[in-house]
Amino acid sequence: MINVGDLRPGMTFQLDGNLFVVLEYSHNKTARAAANIRVKMKNMRTGTTTETTFGNSEKVARAHIEKRKMQYLYNNGGMLVFMDTETYDQIEISSENLTWEMNFMKESDEVEITQFEGEVLGVALPVNVPFKIIEAEPAVKGDTATGATKNAVIETGFSIRVPLFISEGETVIVNTTDGKYVGRA
Repeated sequence: MINVGDLRPGMTFQLDGNLFVVLEYSHNKTARAAANIRVKMKNMRTGTTTETTFGNSEKVARAHIEKRKMQYLYNNGGMLVFMDTETYDQIEISSENLTWEMNFMKESDEVEITQFEGEVLGVALPVNVPFKIIEAEPAVKGDTATGATKNAVIETGFSIRVPLFISEGETVIVNTTDGKYVGRA
């Protein structure tokens, strides 16, 4: 058990049977009133974000999240198969739980799997990943007022907006958190 006064952003803890990660933390003390701790936290199972106020003397259970490097192997009809690069153990994760991440995963990519007591919580992708453009709209001459962009499709089938000078077959870097073009690779 840890005191809520010791919580910091990035720490994980258990509360009422749920797993949370601290996003923001503030310690508030007013005049004669007891100090309270306001915590903005994200549920690691559902992804919902909530804010809670704790008393200064309250305690929560520390949650030790295990992170392992794994390689994405293939999509097995609704289940994504990953392999531990050290032990060669394989696990399957439902594709319903990774709908956003599937847009940026190619076979044989290395990802970080987060687990809590054997339960898979999610997949952490690298922030910037290179992808090949497999389809791009033609650039329209004269359509360059300010920051003109066009639609393009990367090799995973995800559609992004790219500058007019990017053509089919080029490799670009895409931010996996928001799905936006970062630059050429």
